[in-house]
Amino acid sequence: METKLALFLTLLLVVSLVLPDLAVGEKAGASIVHPKRNDPKIQFEFSEGSLQPQECSPRCTTRCSKTSFKKPCMFFCKKCCAKCLCVPPGTYGNKQLCPCYNNWKTKEGGPKCP
Repeated sequence: METKLALFLTLLLVVSLVLPDLAVGEKAGASIVHPKRNDPKIQFEFSEGSLQPQECSPRCTTRCSKTSFKKPCMFFCKKCCAKCLCVPPGTYGNKQLCPCYNNWKTKEGGPKCP
């Protein structure tokens, strides 16, 4: 009985040490694969300076599609895209893929780009 309890506690300890690292890795973008522009299956490349200025509007439309504040979202997204030539994928998060977009702050220190 003692052996089973010791084995169970050891297993529980190992699981509790491993699972948080997996969750943090996923949130930090460890599983994100950087697509290549010449791959027809992948529509976008997500790196700073990878866009042409005319690509900003459609990317920002996608980025701001789920917000209830579309006008300010589009305004700031286009402004950030014009400067950084990058818009992170999705409607939220993933800003680590566009450092310029991520690091541009307001006077108060909040994020400038949606």
